[in-house]
Amino acid sequence: MTSNNKVVWITGASSGIGAALASEYSEQGTRLILSSRNLESLESVRSRCKFPNKIKLLELDLEQYGTMSEAAHQAIDYFGKIDILVNNAGISQRALAADTELAVDKKIIDINYFGTIALTKALIPHFREQDEGQFVVVTSVVGKIGTPLRSSYSASKHALHGFFDSLRAELFEDNIKVTLICPGYVKTNVSINAVTGSGEKQGTMDRATENGLDPYVFAKKAIRAIRKQRQEVVIGGFLERLAVWVKRFFPLILSRMIRKIKVT
Repeated sequence: MTSNNKVVWITGASSGIGAALASEYSEQGTRLILSSRNLESLESVRSRCKFPNKIKLLELDLEQYGTMSEAAHQAIDYFGKIDILVNNAGISQRALAADTELAVDKKIIDINYFGTIALTKALIPHFREQDEGQFVVVTSVVGKIGTPLRSSYSASKHALHGFFDSLRAELFEDNIKVTLICPGYVKTNVSINAVTGSGEKQGTMDRATENGLDPYVFAKKAIRAIRKQRQEVVIGGFLERLAVWVKRFFPLILSRMIRKIKVT
């Protein structure tokens, strides 16, 4: 089945990686469902896509994870099916663990982890009914390694890896695939919108993010990995990919590196 025959649902689609994925998929004529909390921004994304008439919008707040079942039914009704769910929405963090209020830790976990798995669980019956489907999860390199100023963000991404690795095994007989995509630095507003220890937005662009991968370059690589049904892929610069490799084979060396590395 080619991309233009598929229905792809993308969360966190109002900007950054999600918006770039929407644009690239639309170039292929793919039918899309775009979700975020901001319908006005989603309208703007849709208007810039090649085939806006093939795109539906669905307001979604992952923090309200009790509403995910209703959202899944509404999304399915748009085109009669969903082939791929791209779990992309989430928030990042820029604060030391000791300076982060517990309520902020909980908010990050609620959105990044519980919201994502709640939406995923809501869609499993549909994928089983149609005997196929693919869950794509945009995690992070910090889902593989932990860095300063990202304690709860990293924890939420590590949790996603554990959950979806288990889910992949559980759903193998149902012909349901799981692809984990781990971005390094990508030039988006992720650092601007990242929460500080008090829960306020940082409001500034990190230098590392400013120099990150173009989101449209990232989107092309991600869609290629999704089409190949890769189990896991790291997409980023040389240093991010090297860090994952060093973590695997020389964890003590990485531990020493992480203490000194600039992560903003």
